Order: sequence, then C-alpha cells, then structure tokens
Amino acid sequence: MSDATKDATAPAPSGVAPPVAGTPLAGRLRRPAPYLWLAGSVVLLLVPFYLDRFWLQAGLFAMAAAIGAIGLNLLTGSTGQLSMGHAFFLAVGAYGYCVLAGESSTENGHVLTGLGLPTWLAAILAVLLAGAAGGLFSPIAGRLSGAYLGIATLALIFIGQHVLFNADSLTGGFNGRPVPPLSLFGFTFDDAEVVVAAVPFQSSEKLWYLGLAALLAGGLFARGVLRGRPGRALNAIRDHRIAAGVMGVPVARYRAGVFVLSSMYAGLAGVLLALVFQRTVPEYFGMILSLEYLAMIVIGGLGSVAGAVIGAAFVSLLPQVLTHYSDSLPLVSAPGTGGIAPGEASRYLYGAAVVAVVLFLPGGIARLKNPGEKKK
Repeated sequence: MSDATKDATAPAPSGVAPPVAGTPLAGRLRRPAPYLWLAGSVVLLLVPFYLDRFWLQAGLFAMAAAIGAIGLNLLTGSTGQLSMGHAFFLAVGAYGYCVLAGESSTENGHVLTGLGLPTWLAAILAVLLAGAAGGLFSPIAGRLSGAYLGIATLALIFIGQHVLFNADSLTGGFNGRPVPPLSLFGFTFDDAEVVVAAVPFQSSEKLWYLGLAALLAGGLFARGVLRGRPGRALNAIRDHRIAAGVMGVPVARYRAGVFVLSSMYAGLAGVLLALVFQRTVPEYFGMILSLEYLAMIVIGGLGSVAGAVIGAAFVSLLPQVLTHYSDSLPLVSAPGTGGIAPGEASRYLYGAAVVAVVLFLPGGIARLKNPGEKKK
C-alpha cells in the first residue's frame, strides 16, 4: 500500500471529526443564505425601535410597492403580458377600502358615502373588489398580448382618473377622502400611542409589522405559483404561446387568471398605501405610478419575486432619500427653489437604471447572484 493510500485511509485523530464535504454542516457553511435571511429578518423586526417616522413610512411605501410589483411581475415578467393600468387597480383597492370601511359624512361640501363595515372585512373585500375589476377586464387580457394589451390597459388609467376626480361621493374629488384606521383582533393601527419596551408606537410602527406580514405572504404565494405547475404554464405562454397551446395549456384562461391575480396584488398594495397615507388623493394613481411599476420589475428582474422586491425598494425609496438629503446633494434642491427637484432627479436616475439594465444586465439586479443562471 502506498503512502498516499495510507494517508487517505488513516483514521482522524481522536476527538476531531473528519471534514467530510457531503455532511450537512459543510453544506450549511458553503451556503450562508439561511443565516443572512435570519439576520435580515431580525433587523427588520427591530427597525421600529430605532428609526424615526420618516424612515418607517419610506419602508412602508417600499413594502406596498413591492406587493404591487410582485403582482405585475406575475403578469408581465412571467406571462409576457404588458400592462399599463396597474395604478388603476391600486386605486380600486385604496378607494374600495375607504368606501367599505368609512362612515357616511360631509367634508369640503362633498357628501361622502361609506358602508361602515368592520375595517378588517373592508380590507379583504377591497382586495377582492380589485380582483373583480381585473376579472371584468380579463376577457380582453386573455385575448390580447404585447403592445395591444398595453394600449388597452392604458385606457383604464384615463377611465380611472375621470372617475376618481368626478365621483365626489365615493372619492371626495380632488381633495380625496380620509382613510379609516385598520382594526384587527381589537388592535387599532392608528396614531394612538402604545409604549413597547420604552418606545412609543404610533401608526407607522404598528403598520410596519402588518406590512411585513403582507409582503411575506404575498411573496411566498407568488413564489409557490411560479415554482409549481401554473408557473411552468405561464412561462411556456410567455416563451412559446402557440407551442403552449399545442401542448394543451389553456392560454386564454391562464392569461385571464393571472390578470385577476395581478389585480388582487395591486388591490392589497393600494389598501396598504391608503393606510400609510391616511388620506387617498386621486392624482397619485395616475400614469406615472404605472410607469414606475414597470421600471421596478425591469430593474429588479422580470419573472423574479426577489427582483420585484429589489426593484420596488430602489424606485420607491430613491425619491424619498433624495428629498430627505436635498440640502446636501449637488444639483438637487427642494421644489421651487431652483435646481432639480428630488422627484425629477429620481426619475432621471431610475430611467438611467432601466437603460443600463436592458443593455448590460437583461436579467435585472436579482440575477447578479447567479449571473450564469438562465431565466426561468
């Protein structure tokens, strides 16, 4: 027996386990992702104890944007259906919650209609209402594709803006209407102060955990859809629509179904946005918002749940960060004081990011982890 063979077969010293590459411990050491996820989760849970209201609201806007972006990514990234009307379904969710949960009242000369339902039930019904609105449009979505569907959904924005500004009894008109705080299991997500570990919790701190739960549930559900049989059918429709139909995939039914699902995600995002804003304003739910959602999924990565979250965080946080630090940034200044307004600067930056991603990173930021991975 050779010396090399003896060394290979020699037992390990007493008390020392041999470094076997196939053991679970070695596998965990090579894959630090679970530890990173655990550390990130702990940080997110502790954020309300250390950050002020501005950053908490910025994070909540990012969570709501991420939920809506996941829904749009299911439609556009995974199925290849271009939608320009995502903001319409956010408005349906936001205003649907206000009408269902609010009480009838008079404000600024407008008689506001409200059904006064329990707020938790109103939130669920608002999401279903957004899905029903998507269901009414789904026969069109099931038969159109590409630019044709994009133009058709563009009409939803103009219809929605007209209704929001003119249906005063439902929307409050130009000035909008107040948003009733959500109550769940006897706990109200309002500005009434609750002290937790010597830290005063108001609406932003309370909604932080609600937003995390909604984002986690929405992300896990979308991931399950994409990794299962429906996800494979959606990708087949996106890549080879005719071949998918030949293989027995009901193309029109899947297209219509994913449009409804995407609308429900948008409705949930709209409800969360309304709770954060505490007042709905029609002007917010316009064309620019729909374009921002398209930028989110392109920058983050089409067809990826993680990419939707990354892109949503980038696009939604950028204008708020620029506004917060406008005094110390060159060329950026507060609106009306000269220079470039933070909102305009943010659009220039994420517009440039879209171009850069399309040219140099077609898979989006989410593909940086595995640049050689094929798009699923």
